[in-house]
Amino acid sequence: MANTSDIADTADAVPRPPRGGPRRRSALVACAVALVVTAVAVVGALGLGGGEEEGPSTPSRAGSLVPVTRTTLTERTEVDGRLGYGTEIPLPVKATGTVTWLPEQGATARRGDVLLRVDDRPVVLLYGRLPMYRDLGLTATPDAAGETDAAGETDAAAQEDAEPVAPTELKGMDVLQFETNLAALGYSGFTVDETYTAKTARAVERWQKSLGLPETGTVAIGDVVYSTGRVRIGRPGVRLGDAAGENTLTYTGTARKVVVDASATDAAWAVRGTGVRVQLPDGKTVKGEVASVGRQATAPEAGGEGGSGQAGATVPVTVTIGDQESVGRLESGPVTVEYVGREAKDVLAVPVAALVALAEGGHGLETERGRFVAVRTGLFADGEVEVSGPAVREGMKVRIPE
Repeated sequence: MANTSDIADTADAVPRPPRGGPRRRSALVACAVALVVTAVAVVGALGLGGGEEEGPSTPSRAGSLVPVTRTTLTERTEVDGRLGYGTEIPLPVKATGTVTWLPEQGATARRGDVLLRVDDRPVVLLYGRLPMYRDLGLTATPDAAGETDAAGETDAAAQEDAEPVAPTELKGMDVLQFETNLAALGYSGFTVDETYTAKTARAVERWQKSLGLPETGTVAIGDVVYSTGRVRIGRPGVRLGDAAGENTLTYTGTARKVVVDASATDAAWAVRGTGVRVQLPDGKTVKGEVASVGRQATAPEAGGEGGSGQAGATVPVTVTIGDQESVGRLESGPVTVEYVGREAKDVLAVPVAALVALAEGGHGLETERGRFVAVRTGLFADGEVEVSGPAVREGMKVRIPE
């Protein structure tokens, strides 16, 4: 009869698994799976076996996707310039005598304003393109004072019998220009035309009275200086007490503008009417337009950074700013002028960062599926680059690698 304890021991006994059985098989399975995963990764890295249809199990690559876009690329070039009022030029002062009063530098003179005083006589600014080249007034007939006989004696009887002779009326475009200004200053009673009449003379007398001048009805050649508009007074060429002359006073226009010393060998952009952008000293950007280009090149000074000879020669380019209020209160200072150098219209483009160097040479793009396509590059501008090639199309996604 079996012992009870022996039976219990026999019932509880469970056969132990042999050493190295199931655990060894699990290790072998795990190793096989690892080999398979490694093989898939290698195939993916080589771009093999996936075709165009890559499944969702393809590992994601680092980097952001961007589309190939169709756009216009513009290459912009910057050059240094100077903000100011332009080059000062002499006012055509024809008055003779001693300078007794001068305006302050930087003052603005308008039509009818006194520019300076010579022998304490005002010289007035008027608007026009014709210079003042003669006195304006009525002229008497040469024989109006009476005729003379052969002996040179005046025939008193003939003088008493002679009828009064009307003064000769002056004619010309300069008369029209002056009368236009006289009417603009508020003096009337005459017809604005090319004829200086007695009515014009009476209006001139009233104008002279307002200036504190003798009321002669005649405008002397030195009484008026013409300009095309308002002027800004520059540096005087003389001091009080000096003799007046054509270099007595300089002026500029009242509009601020920019002058660029452009390279004579690279000034093709400087064409009258060309739009540019001007960056002011305060960082603000305003619109400008090329107004004029100098015809004479200037060589750099000896020892300057611009080199020597033709390589460093420059031509002055003047840029006007239409919206003067956009400049604010700035009157002078260094500025940067930006102009369009080259332009590529209706081209395919991507960010420059999307370009990758290919092992076989040249550049390529990485598609969203991890493939690389070769491209030809064109214009680089504003962080983008023109690309082309048989595998590149608008809207395709390419990767910017991290």
